[in-house]
Amino acid sequence: MRQLVWGQVIRWIRRKHRRITWKDLRRRYCNGGWWPTTEDITLFDPAKVRTTRYRYRGAVIPSPWPTKG
Repeated sequence: MRQLVWGQVIRWIRRKHRRITWKDLRRRYCNGGWWPTTEDITLFDPAKVRTTRYRYRGAVIPSPWPTKG
């Protein structure tokens, strides 16, 4: 996901500024790094989203339906 987002944004920037070199684009839009960012805004990085894993609970999961008996 991260590679897809990064690629789309970089392609859009390259189309917008056709005559500027790659080095100047990185300096202007990525602050010399690789991830597009400015002083106020940073492109959302899906790699920094935490994933919560749950243990398998099997029959311990409560049923929403009333039991007979």
